[in-house]
Amino acid sequence: MEKKLFDILKERGYVKDLTHEREIIDLVNGEPMTFYLGIDPTADSLHIGHFFALTMFRWLQDFGHHGIILIGGATALIGDPTGKSDMRKMLSKEEVTHNKAEVKELVKRFVKTDGDNPAIIVDNADWIWDKTYVDFMRDIGVHFNVNNMLSADCYKKRLENGGLTFLEMGYMLMQAFDFVHLNKEFGCRLQIGGSDQWGNVLAGADLSRKIGFSEGKKIDPLFGWTCPLLIKADGEKMGKTASGTLWVSRDKTTPFDFFQAWMNSFDEDVERSLSFFTRMEISDIKELCQKDIREAKKLLAFEVTKLVHGENEAIKAKQTAEELFSNKGISDNMPSITISKDLLDINIVDLLIETNLVSSKSEARRLIEQNGISLNQEKIKSTEQLITTNNLNDNSLVLQKGKKVFLKVIFK
Repeated sequence: MEKKLFDILKERGYVKDLTHEREIIDLVNGEPMTFYLGIDPTADSLHIGHFFALTMFRWLQDFGHHGIILIGGATALIGDPTGKSDMRKMLSKEEVTHNKAEVKELVKRFVKTDGDNPAIIVDNADWIWDKTYVDFMRDIGVHFNVNNMLSADCYKKRLENGGLTFLEMGYMLMQAFDFVHLNKEFGCRLQIGGSDQWGNVLAGADLSRKIGFSEGKKIDPLFGWTCPLLIKADGEKMGKTASGTLWVSRDKTTPFDFFQAWMNSFDEDVERSLSFFTRMEISDIKELCQKDIREAKKLLAFEVTKLVHGENEAIKAKQTAEELFSNKGISDNMPSITISKDLLDINIVDLLIETNLVSSKSEARRLIEQNGISLNQEKIKSTEQLITTNNLNDNSLVLQKGKKVFLKVIFK
């Protein structure tokens, strides 16, 4: 018997919270319906958390449902306070406009925007900017109880730090209005997103009901479905690495670094990640992880890199990793940086700073003292060592931090 879509997604771990379980199961397993996923362009790229939500979007789309990607050109100017201890850095309209264009192009790599059943991409600035402040507060703000809002989890950290602003309070109103607008314009019935958006999702469904009641209309209920946040075995968000956020843009995270981030996954996280980011059968995933976790990590790293950067880049990243971690310790495709040849005779500590392999001189000294830095496969023994032409091979050298970080430094 063929599995229903909801059962597939539940088995793969996509279900965290549902506003109406029975109704959502029937909706998802039934005839094509319209759903949406919102992404705020607060940066000019997408991180792995966005990509995870987009895999859920793609499952729904592949089963015939009609998807809407909402890029929050208006909400990004406010900033979602959810889970934040401090107020987000306010972006300028120019920054948001730039980010929107970048994010829109990245989204097109992961969801179908042409051919059969294409997704549509919309911008909430198109309907929010037309409203005056007074009109918005009269039409939307009147339906929000401040006491209820303050009890929502999404505001807790800001409240604990005593810094919740009225600007941030407006975020929930705007996102709730998005859901109502998309329902009116496109018949959208379901919002999906990460579990940190649960309060905002509920607000949208509730706003629709209240508006209908105030206008004396019977409105079909709106539904919300959140998937779990990507949390690693150590409790940290997946996508947060030693070198920063794991971006899907190769300008921010190279395909090799992206590949290596998955190779460095905790053993406990591999099965779940394969369930999310591949379409392997769950039974095959479990068998592979039990049989050979190292091979499972290689498969995970290759498949996710292929999804994000394409098969050619995934093959290159895999080959580079194999060459670097063999006895050769060098690869034609290894990460590299070019610096001025005028920096020759630089101290090793200063070179580590210059190449961004460390964040401070104290970190550099500590790693050298712990035998954690190598130059051309030889351990650095002294923090006073100078880098000279004798260390170069074809005007370059290879630095290694720990067991897993390699960098080719080219002097020009």
